[in-house]
Order: sequence, then structure tokens, then C-alpha cells
Amino acid sequence: MELSIIIPHIEALIFASDKPLSIAEIVELVNNAMGFIEDRANPEQVEAAINAIKEKYDSEFYSFGLIESGGGWQFLTKQEYHRTIAQLNGDKFLKKLSVASIETLSIIAYKQPVTKSEIELIRGVNCDYAVQKLLEKELIVISGRKEDAVGKPLIYATSKSFMDYFGINSPEDLPRIKELLNQEIIEATKIEREEEAEKEEEKETVISEDEDSNESKKISEGIEEENKSLGS
Repeated sequence: MELSIIIPHIEALIFASDKPLSIAEIVELVNNAMGFIEDRANPEQVEAAINAIKEKYDSEFYSFGLIESGGGWQFLTKQEYHRTIAQLNGDKFLKKLSVASIETLSIIAYKQPVTKSEIELIRGVNCDYAVQKLLEKELIVISGRKEDAVGKPLIYATSKSFMDYFGINSPEDLPRIKELLNQEIIEATKIEREEEAEKEEEKETVISEDEDSNESKKISEGIEEENKSLGS
């Protein structure tokens, strides 16, 4: 099937969908829509079409682009227009997770699948409320039960909404802990150097001011001496 035929259909599907669409889903939907045509689309053709669409919307003339996130493809506004569209959905953008929820979500993301007691063992406090809030926001899901544990407790994992929210396709795309620690060290070093540079600049300013003050004092003393000479 010609790419020029399926590209508009793929664009329409992704644009109209309220969730990211995977390659397999797009192949099925396109073929269902064009079922009367013997030449059916295949995954390779759909991938080629998506690459062409992505290249088109990567242009600076468009405020949105085709992004792979949350396990599929979707149209999203580009980062530089965040403040503009935030005016339309102010409350949505202002709603932030609490520190407890962020800590709990981080543990689930990196330790999944994980039970509530395992989360509490790491955090050292009860996490019932945080887990409930994360479930309500659909950032985590109950993925089953831990069959080999006493009482077969529920186990939690991150959801597709979580991947969509953070712009990743799977938990494997999360930054490694080591990378985050290295970044923190780099940032701390950068801040320390900036503070040292500021202190050095302040020191030079003080020295310069002292020199100016001494120079002014000498000039004043010179004028005074000259006035005394004239007076005598």
C-alpha cells in the first residue's frame, strides 16, 4: 500500500484518539477502515508513515509534534508552548503531587511490582493515603497479588498514564539511580563554583572600593595642604 494513501488516515487516527496508539493498533484500525482494498497495510509501512509524519511536524512551523510516549504515538504540543496552553488549563497544571506521593511513586516505579508493606519498609511510614491518591490519579495500578507472601498482599506497578505523564514508553526508560546521583553531584559542583566566583567578585569589589577610598583621601589631603599653603 502506498504511504501517501495511509498517511492521512494515520494522522486522523492519532489526532482523534484520546490515548497513545501503538503500531499494532494503527495497523488494525487502518486495515479495518480500508478493508475493501486488497493491498493491506503492514507494520513496516505504518512505521515508515509515522516517521514521515513525525518529520513533517518536527518543523518549527508547527506548535505540536508526533511523540512516542505512554506505549504509543500521540500528538503533543511542544515544550516551548507550555506557558501558553497552561492558561487554558491552569488548575490542571497547578495540581502537584505531595512529597509523600512523589516518594511513594518513585519507590513503585523503581521497585515494581511491589507491595504496600515493602513500600512502607523503605519509607519508614504508613503509605495508605499516598497509594490511594496515586490510584485515584491513575498513575499506578494494582497488578496482582504476591502469591508467595503471607496473606497474598496486593502488588502495585506504574500505569500507562504514568508513562504518558513522564513521556516514557516503559519503566526501563526511567533514568538510572546512578545517573541521577551523578547529575546531582554535577549540579552541586556547579553551584559551589558559582558561589566561589561570586565571593571572589565581591572580594575584588571591596578591594576596589578601598583603593578608591584611599585615592580620594589622598586627593582630599592634597587639596587641604594646598589651601594651607595659599593661606599662609
